[in-house]
Amino acid sequence: MVSNAIEAVALKKIYPKRIAVNNVSLIVRSGEIFGFLGPNGAGKSTVIKILLGLVSPTAGTARLLGHSYRDVQIRQQIGYLPELFRYPPWLTVHEVLSQHQQLALLPHDPKRIEEVLNQVGLISRYHSRVKSLSKGLQQRLGLAVALIGNPQLLFLDEPTSAMDPLGRHDITQLLKACRAQGRTIFLNSHLLSDMENLCDRVALIDRGEILYTGSLTSILERQTPSYRIFVEHIPQECLTALHAEGLHLRWVGPYWHFPHPRSDLPRLHQILHQYAVSVYEVEEDKRSLEQWFRERLHHDHEML
Repeated sequence: MVSNAIEAVALKKIYPKRIAVNNVSLIVRSGEIFGFLGPNGAGKSTVIKILLGLVSPTAGTARLLGHSYRDVQIRQQIGYLPELFRYPPWLTVHEVLSQHQQLALLPHDPKRIEEVLNQVGLISRYHSRVKSLSKGLQQRLGLAVALIGNPQLLFLDEPTSAMDPLGRHDITQLLKACRAQGRTIFLNSHLLSDMENLCDRVALIDRGEILYTGSLTSILERQTPSYRIFVEHIPQECLTALHAEGLHLRWVGPYWHFPHPRSDLPRLHQILHQYAVSVYEVEEDKRSLEQWFRERLHHDHEML
């Protein structure tokens, strides 16, 4: 097994009226779940399509599983679930998978079809037609298609967006099992709580450029300690006095956000007391991936 499943170097995609991807470089290690984060239109799907050979880059190159991303032979080791897909509604579930075995030049293998359907929780729908499936079940079918060739590398674009909480839990457990088997997963999802639960490392992309790449642990551990302050009301003159002392409170409802270390809490209490502000509760604000995501994008947009 190669040490890096994906190596992308200076990828760029320029359309007539916009730059979709700008100098994107990434390394995804073999056997990890790598999360690709970013707002709508940030360039996530374009990067995936470049890596899969579906879109030609304006510049840059990449290697997948040690081979050029243009190497057709390597595609048998890659599974892909696009964000938007549609299978012929008249086909049955097992016919869709059989068809994709043929498209991937794989031998017809009914046992493999049953195995994959068991993995995604669709075995009871073996003879069901696609048109009878809900959106969530069709998404399970799409994941089964991505897995049918027993790939070493999976590209999953919003794999649980149409699923209910139970479906999301099932797929989360399946992806963890895939990682335990040594597979690499490149995951794009707007469900940041799922990403936080699944990913070993993440990259944040916005406006076609990578803003951050690193482990989830390092993201959450680097955050400035902060607290939630529950009070009834803080007058403006009190907020002004706090600001003069270098202390900041931001109302995020139903509490005030205090982005300072524990050592600053006594000064906060002292000034609040001076203005007769009663504090009902103070609790540590545990940082989440979603909070980091919002704050990082907000900060970078302010810098423009």
